[in-house]
Amino acid sequence: MAWPLRNSKPSGPRRAAARGWAIATLITLVLHLLALAWLSLLMQPPSLLKDVATPFYTRTITPQAAEQPPPAADSTPNPVRPSVRIASAEPTAPSAAKPPGKAKAAPKKKLPKRPASAPPVAEPPETPQDEQVAQAPAEDASAAEPASHASSAPQASEPPSSAPPDPASPAGPESPTRTADASAAPASSASEASSAPQPAHAASGATPAFLASWPSDTRLRYRLGGNYRGELHGDAEVLWQRDGTNYQAVIQLDVGILLSSRFTSQGEITEGGLRPKVYEEQIRKKRRGVRLDEDVRLDNGERVPRPQDIQDAASQFVELGHRFATGQVRLQPGGQVNFWLARPGGVDEWTYDMVGEDTLYLPKLGPVPAVHLKPRPLAKPRGPITAEIWFAPSLQYLPVRIKLTSGPDTYVDLMVDTIEQQ
Repeated sequence: MAWPLRNSKPSGPRRAAARGWAIATLITLVLHLLALAWLSLLMQPPSLLKDVATPFYTRTITPQAAEQPPPAADSTPNPVRPSVRIASAEPTAPSAAKPPGKAKAAPKKKLPKRPASAPPVAEPPETPQDEQVAQAPAEDASAAEPASHASSAPQASEPPSSAPPDPASPAGPESPTRTADASAAPASSASEASSAPQPAHAASGATPAFLASWPSDTRLRYRLGGNYRGELHGDAEVLWQRDGTNYQAVIQLDVGILLSSRFTSQGEITEGGLRPKVYEEQIRKKRRGVRLDEDVRLDNGERVPRPQDIQDAASQFVELGHRFATGQVRLQPGGQVNFWLARPGGVDEWTYDMVGEDTLYLPKLGPVPAVHLKPRPLAKPRGPITAEIWFAPSLQYLPVRIKLTSGPDTYVDLMVDTIEQQ
């Protein structure tokens, strides 16, 4: 006898319940993944960087005829001779040649109680004695002194400010003014000499003269190509900003969510070059940094000595361009440049060889000659990433091509598209 077969398919209510459980499980997994991602962000150390305002660019740079870097000009201005020294010294000589008749103006200061009264000014009661003083022989100065003291005897009760002129001066009433000018001349000359123009970097609040050799705010936009488990396409930027003597240099790579990265350097512009204070890199979602003070504090907290003229992975592009533009280092095939480089994992001395000059065919700027710099391998590399750089003399010695390599088949190649400046 045949038994009836049961229907193996679940009924409608059971099927709906199974679907609900599946959807709930999926939502729970997604929420857990989001929570883990959020917790990983919270567990990252806080950023060491300061907020910087976004600049506004006003012009686009195009290739210009390459020029040899000019020699450094003397920034100390020529001292300006204060004219008051000449004006106060010259009148003493012609005062002796003035006619003695002008000595009649001396009685103007004889009445202290009525200095502004017109009648006493017009009345010349002491004219005979004044004429005697004016007509006294020049070779007998001692004889003129008693006569002058006698004429000034009625003025003994006057205040010191109205004292009579020195009898030894043949200029008569003009001698107090000349004497005041002569006494004020040294003080005036000293004050003017102390306020003479000083170099720009010595003046308080003035812009240091060496800042003129650094470019204004600049943004280089690149077309990104490369290979990482297949072809890569994207965009990149190199940003340079300065505010007084403070600077920020940024390298931004946009290649989707998984491969985007940002390298940032902040520090100070000095007369000797860039002095980084903070470097931070964020690759994918991982952030690492290094602080550069009197020593170098690495990402793991270890402190190492700070070498002179040290740079970081972001500031090196701007520092090298400035050295080439100012003639500190000659950019030519066969040369080399070396400096210390700080990264989150350690500090190493890098050497770049100038391996040759290439003509780059840039997307919007056309053919541009550029010198190719290639780093020498490190004895103890901190990681697989190396950077080759091409600097163009006709484009302000800016890096027009950057190639980052981390393996034989893994690299990112940046070719400049546009260059904007403030």
